[in-house]
Amino acid sequence: MDFTEEQLKRYSRHIILPEVGGKGQKRILNARVLVVGAGGLGCPVGYYLAAAGVGTIGMVDNDSVELSNLQRQIAHSTRTIGVNKAESAKQTFEALNPDVSVIPIKDRLNSKNILDIIKDYDIVVDGTDNFPTRYLINDACVMTKKPLVSGAILRFEGQVTTILPGDGPCYRCLFEEPPPPGLVPSCQEAGVLGVLPGVIGALQATEVLKLILGKGKPLKGELLIYDALGANFRKVKIPKNEDCPVCGKEPRIRELVDYTEEYCSLT
Repeated sequence: MDFTEEQLKRYSRHIILPEVGGKGQKRILNARVLVVGAGGLGCPVGYYLAAAGVGTIGMVDNDSVELSNLQRQIAHSTRTIGVNKAESAKQTFEALNPDVSVIPIKDRLNSKNILDIIKDYDIVVDGTDNFPTRYLINDACVMTKKPLVSGAILRFEGQVTTILPGDGPCYRCLFEEPPPPGLVPSCQEAGVLGVLPGVIGALQATEVLKLILGKGKPLKGELLIYDALGANFRKVKIPKNEDCPVCGKEPRIRELVDYTEEYCSLT
């Protein structure tokens, strides 16, 4: 494909980067990324991917915009209160960049629909707010060998990691099973600094673009933790667990599982 004059202007700051160039920008325009959750994390992830020119962005969310979301969920506005979040995000991102096609998926992921939803995408981004969906996404991506960029936030701290199935640990290598209900407070109970998901979401979007371009070092086998109050980042190594129930040498989980109990929220 040849760039239009408008595209040359829009993506000029990318194209002049030797690590991106015209070929890299074409890869971005041809990429297909699924963002699960159009909330605190999914909003900045989707915003920056749309600005970068990711050609197809799937947004999964079955919730509607509420007033309490607007403190941190920047793809939505007072005008879209009551609108489905995936649809609200589509309006925002396509207004930012007409090169981008945003596909709103107004369903809640479960073991019956997730494989059909993720099959058409190159990379999956986890911006969800609950442990059952987080584990479901991890397991589905491992089983289908889809790269996964995972993020989480609570109060003043956030974390990011990139999972490359078959090449490094998965989320269950770090946390084998979801925590018991009530062990970790939700954001409704503990709160979250409004700008925090912007920091973590931007890091997730960066990981996605690195994967699309094949440049840099992804956060494979590493958990990047950001402490907003201390203004510091630290990395924790995630060792590959050879006994991991989903990605180990002899996986015990061979089919997707729906956790029916209400586990604690993350975002």
